[in-house]
Amino acid sequence: MVSFDFKTYNTIKLDNYDLSAIHNKFIQDNNLTGWYNLNQDTKDVKKLALDIQSKADIFLVIGIGGSYLGSKAIIEALNPYFSTNKPEILFVGTDLSNEYLNSLINYIKGKEVYIDVISKSGTTLEILLAFNYLLEYMKREYDNYNDRIIITTNDHTGDLYEYATKNNTILLNVPEDVGGRYSVLTNVGLLPIAVAGYDVDKLLEGAKESKQHIDDCYYYATLRNEQYQSNKYVESFNVYEPKLYYFTEWLKQLFAESQGKNNKGILPISTVNTRDLHSLGQYFQEGLPILFSTTINVAKEDSKLDIINNQAVLCVAQAHYPHTSTSIINIDAINEYNLGYLIFFFEMSAMLGSYLLGVNYYDQPGVNGYKDLLHKVVEK
Repeated sequence: MVSFDFKTYNTIKLDNYDLSAIHNKFIQDNNLTGWYNLNQDTKDVKKLALDIQSKADIFLVIGIGGSYLGSKAIIEALNPYFSTNKPEILFVGTDLSNEYLNSLINYIKGKEVYIDVISKSGTTLEILLAFNYLLEYMKREYDNYNDRIIITTNDHTGDLYEYATKNNTILLNVPEDVGGRYSVLTNVGLLPIAVAGYDVDKLLEGAKESKQHIDDCYYYATLRNEQYQSNKYVESFNVYEPKLYYFTEWLKQLFAESQGKNNKGILPISTVNTRDLHSLGQYFQEGLPILFSTTINVAKEDSKLDIINNQAVLCVAQAHYPHTSTSIINIDAINEYNLGYLIFFFEMSAMLGSYLLGVNYYDQPGVNGYKDLLHKVVEK
């Protein structure tokens, strides 16, 4: 169950606001097929995941940005803190550290390894470099190495597509009309999540339920925009359960890439509390008044510490108000259904907020700046 408190600790009240403009813009948009329709067929993904589970000690997911953040966020949220689950899922391709890759090779040596290489374009530099590095290892270790590789990319072009078709590896399609940061409920995110042993159908069920309550997205997107118009340029996504840390990392990408363009947009940051109250908390309460917050609270009461943690959420919101406004999103448990609900809620809110800013939620032209320069260096 998911519930929202957008009013108690917010200086801006939207009771008298007309939300019809944002609704009308939304229903006129023609670029919503894919992530919005939630029509992913999970049968093949679940079958493939079971096969990998039965054979692999290590499942390497090679991806960066939207190609890994969503699945890692869900897996980290659902995993026990000290997990010994098999297969072990490791995420690779998020940096260019030679030391890390060498250490990884030493760690996986002698184990049964399967790889999922994810890039919608099939040309992402970090992904190709990591894949080529690991491919050499796979060739040395396994006669049937291509049977252990899954390529998740578009269905017509790019280096990864060409590799898959040439070597007859399993090819999973990334829909053309789904951007990376909106792809967690497609093959991109669902396969790693299913390999981790979690119920991808429940994720989609929660997302579909969230879609039925789209007014909450209208309200939140408008509230964020009104904060922005009031010179609140930074939003902190706060969690009080450390398992949700990577969920806030996914949120930072979702909102920064969707809305941070044309010299506009709210800067998303995150805190894990109560830890960060002893560093950033001072700024939230008495620093430059440019902040507002969204807190995701796991509102369970299974123990005395749970009860105290819930009270901490309210005490912090009260202490920071009115200097820093806080919206509170309560979930009764960390499970697939609730996480799917939140995924759709935030995706929809990011898109709607982009309408209000007057920017294209779907592209990320600024990301290509460093890529173009780095490609030229690598090609020399």
